[in-house]
Amino acid sequence: MIITCDELLNNYRNKKCKKKSKKMNFIGIFNKNVYNITAPFYNKGKVVIAGRVESRRTNDSMVLFFEEYKDAWCHIIESPVINLEDPFFTRIGNEMVIGGVEVFKDINNPNDLIWRTIMYKGSDIFNLKLFFVGPDGMKDLRITELKDGTIGVFTRPQGSKGGRGKIGFTKIKRLNDLSIGVIQDAPILNDFFNDDEWGGINSIYPIDNDNIGLLGHIAKMDESGIKHYYPMTFVLDINSLKYKDVQIIAEREDFLPGPSKDVSLYDVVFSGGLEFKDKKAILFAGISDIEAQTIEIDNPFYEYMHEN
Repeated sequence: MIITCDELLNNYRNKKCKKKSKKMNFIGIFNKNVYNITAPFYNKGKVVIAGRVESRRTNDSMVLFFEEYKDAWCHIIESPVINLEDPFFTRIGNEMVIGGVEVFKDINNPNDLIWRTIMYKGSDIFNLKLFFVGPDGMKDLRITELKDGTIGVFTRPQGSKGGRGKIGFTKIKRLNDLSIGVIQDAPILNDFFNDDEWGGINSIYPIDNDNIGLLGHIAKMDESGIKHYYPMTFVLDINSLKYKDVQIIAEREDFLPGPSKDVSLYDVVFSGGLEFKDKKAILFAGISDIEAQTIEIDNPFYEYMHEN
């Protein structure tokens, strides 16, 4: 049975309690917006994040890196500038992987835009090299190293296979096995979104040889053209592709009030990543396509992480 966005939202509102939210401050970006950030990760011993940065007057996006400095995040001047949207981070073996969405003009229809997921890898953010270009039309392509050493691949096809955007999953033995064909052939999780809604995976948290915790989003558009994005989590059995504990973990009104890129995007909360603190977790999120905030939530994977 398909779980709808409204059902998940009702379940969440019936049990939610007040949460601690906080706006993230950024230094060195010259009056630009920073949103759709990653969770913090270590780079050469320092805590950093990647964020989507845009001028207030244009939609040209770039990914910049920021270092934690007192109560703010300071742009690392010597770090690379990558012309992508919506960055993500993971580690495969001894290398970090940084990716995001590239948006470009359709050569056959210059007035139309196409997007695809791009991935870089390297020993640190100062030594990143392009290693994979995903299929045209696919955002939210994610990879992770699983507990058994194989690589988990999450896809988000649209169109004939995925409608407005569904979640697929497959495994590969090595990073070099990642290919367009592998991605296109990945099975879809059954009955996850109805045809009027969409979503994808943002960050992956392997638990054991069978289960992985997933942070993603579920989204819909109402009759007036307003978009509604909600961060969600669930646990997936990577062998059976059965999922459980699907839940929305926050909504826009849980965060501090603020501006939006435009009125249709105010109710957008875009999942960036989780930082675990035992029974609690910090969600890093893009808010209303214009700013970044954090919020403390219950650790959605705590019971699984402490079963053994």
